[in-house]
Amino acid sequence: MRAFRWLWLASILIGFPSLVAAQQRPLVTEDPEPIGAGRVLIEGGIDFGANQEYPVSGLKGDLWRLPTVGISVGLSSIAEFQIDGGFFNLLHIDERRPAPLSSLLTATGNSTHDVEDFVVATKIRVVSETGGRPALGLRFATKLPNASNESGLGLDTTDFFISLLAGKTTQSIRIVGNVGVGILGDPTNGNRQNDVLTYGLSLARALTQQTEIVGEVNGRWSTRKGEPFPGTESRGIFRAGGRYTHGPVRVDAGVLVGLTSVDPTFGFTAGFTYVFNAFTLP
Repeated sequence: MRAFRWLWLASILIGFPSLVAAQQRPLVTEDPEPIGAGRVLIEGGIDFGANQEYPVSGLKGDLWRLPTVGISVGLSSIAEFQIDGGFFNLLHIDERRPAPLSSLLTATGNSTHDVEDFVVATKIRVVSETGGRPALGLRFATKLPNASNESGLGLDTTDFFISLLAGKTTQSIRIVGNVGVGILGDPTNGNRQNDVLTYGLSLARALTQQTEIVGEVNGRWSTRKGEPFPGTESRGIFRAGGRYTHGPVRVDAGVLVGLTSVDPTFGFTAGFTYVFNAFTLP
C-alpha cells in the first residue's frame, strides 16, 4: 500500500507540473517553483466582485475584470519573468461618497471603466524542495500606474513589492506560503508612502490526475500607525475553487469573499491556463 501511494503521488506530480511548478489560477499566492527554462505560461479569465469600494475616488459598486491576463516566461531552471494585469475593468456604480480625489472624476454616469494596473515581476527559486525541506524563493514586483484616477479605478502610483516564497508537497497536497513587504505611494501626496506587510497561504489538493481543489487567504496589512493613507488600507481575500487539466490546458473556477470593508463582499472567477515549450536556452 505504501509503494502504491508513492507511485500514485509520482503520477500526479508528472501529470500536474503545476503542483511542483508555478502557481496558477484561480490562486494568486506565488509558488517558489518557476515554470521551467524555455516554457511560457499564458492565463486569462473573468473576475467579478460585488460591492467593491474605492476609498480614493469615493466610488462603490460591482466590478467586472474582463479579461484578466497573465504571461510568465521561464528564463532558466530557477528564474521566471511575469506580467499580470487586465485590459478592461468595468465598475457599475452604486454609490458615490466624498473622497480625497473625487473632484478629479470624469465619470458622470452610472458606470466607469479603465485598464488595470499591470504588475511586472521576477521570481527566483533560491532553494529546491528536498526531503523535509520546502522550496524557497524570492519575488520582486512593480505595479505600474496604468489606470487613471480620473476614471476612479486607478491611483496613479507606482508600488514596489518583495516577497519570500515557500512551498512544500505532502502526499497529494501542495502548501504554499508568502510573506513580504510592499511600498505603496500615497495617491493624495507624492511625498509619502505606506509600508505594508503582504501575506498569502494556499493549499491545492489533487483528487485525481486531472482534478484539484484549491483555497487560499491572500492580502496585505498596513503597518502605519493611525489611519493609513487612502488606497493603502489593509486588504484580504479568501478564495476557494477547483482546477481541471487536459493536456497543456487547465480550466478553473472559484469564489471569493472579502475580509475587509473595502474588499468585495463576494465574487467569482473563471479562466484558463496554457503552458507550452517556447524556446531552448543554450
